Amino acid sequence: MIERWSRDQVLALAPDAASQQAAAGVSAPGKWSGAGALPGVVWGECKGSGATPYRACVDLGEPAYRCSCPSRKFPCKHALGLLLLWSADGVPPADEPAAWVAEWLDQRRARAEKKPAPPDPGASTDAAETAEAVGPSTPGAREARGGGAARRGAAEQRESRVAAGLSELERWLRDQIAQGVAQTLQTGLAEWDGLARRLVDAQAPGAAGVVARLSRVLAREEWPGLLLQEYALLHLLAVAHRRAEALPGGLRDTVRSRVGFPVSRESVLASPPVRDHWDVVGSRDEEQDRLVARRVWLAGRATGRMALVLSFAPVGQALDASLVPGTTIDADLTFYPGSSPLRALVAERYGRVAAGPPPGTKVAGIPALIAEVLAGDPWADSWPVVLADVVPSAEGFVGDEGDLLPLHPSAGAPWRLMAVSGGHPLTVAAEWTPRGLRPLATWDDEGQVVRL
Repeated sequence: MIERWSRDQVLALAPDAASQQAAAGVSAPGKWSGAGALPGVVWGECKGSGATPYRACVDLGEPAYRCSCPSRKFPCKHALGLLLLWSADGVPPADEPAAWVAEWLDQRRARAEKKPAPPDPGASTDAAETAEAVGPSTPGAREARGGGAARRGAAEQRESRVAAGLSELERWLRDQIAQGVAQTLQTGLAEWDGLARRLVDAQAPGAAGVVARLSRVLAREEWPGLLLQEYALLHLLAVAHRRAEALPGGLRDTVRSRVGFPVSRESVLASPPVRDHWDVVGSRDEEQDRLVARRVWLAGRATGRMALVLSFAPVGQALDASLVPGTTIDADLTFYPGSSPLRALVAERYGRVAAGPPPGTKVAGIPALIAEVLAGDPWADSWPVVLADVVPSAEGFVGDEGDLLPLHPSAGAPWRLMAVSGGHPLTVAAEWTPRGLRPLATWDDEGQVVRL
């Protein structure tokens, strides 16, 4: 049986603030007829402006949505309104689903059964190896061999371009240090823009993104020191790439990822999975260049591992809403390679389990945890943490021995968090950054998640 979600959990699924407001407008019981709920599914018919009501249904296990309305938003206001009604215990239990609901569920099961099996991790996907298997005289072999050679040529060309681009970056950084940063306020923006463009041309988008974001430090009073820190990390990245052959495998993968070399989804899914009960401890949407990125953080109960699942969509289009903050899933996760692996994909789900506050780390243990992360990935600028037995204050989180972890300046005073706490210790999920913690969620006395 899936536990009933809170209002905060439902609203977190909305694609935008307007959808949240619209959902509240259609969540009144008088708007719905034929509503019902079974373990894992809820449905109903919502009265609209036309003669025929809109049929909405939600498979709570994914979650997945169906609605007969013409909205292009996903989930639409009717699916969200139905979930709000269900969260308020306004949907009566049913003995069996309505016929149209059963049909939809059957279609979903049929599609799941037809889904192709994941690739065999031990199987070769290199076209050149395929060519050797079919024999050198067949057309397929010649095409495969040619395709493999073309890919290798393209890869070698990219390696050469990236090396040249990062070599220029090293020279540019040496010049900046030699000249000093006094003129940066006048010349920095133009120089950074030109350098970022050249790094993009050199096929090093990760390094280019760091350069493009340097302007952010100029808004802060202590910008000279912060700028030198950023320059140092960029220099470390360029040197690490130049000496990549001497690095351990995990660190080499981290360096290539930070430079901007892609890792295919297929290769990640083919890596060894990590099965656990994963608590979905928080999420945040960020918009940049007309693209919205959704960051969802998970914490493994048995393994203690943290994970970040990313999804992207153009502004106004639906993002992946299958990971609901405050829920717990039994699932296999596969991680992107690296020495401090965090980003992951959900490879297979086995169902939901009872949710509640996840196990956490004492405040005194956080510095050592972050030091271990940075030892593996010196360029990491955020990491999810779950704090156990902390008391929130206007300055940050106080541990049982009086240790304090400060808040990020953008967090402001955490009034809602302090109200939930009432001066008592809480479990709090947060995002660590070098400037302090950004609260993500906490859990009240009844074990219900409260999004922050």
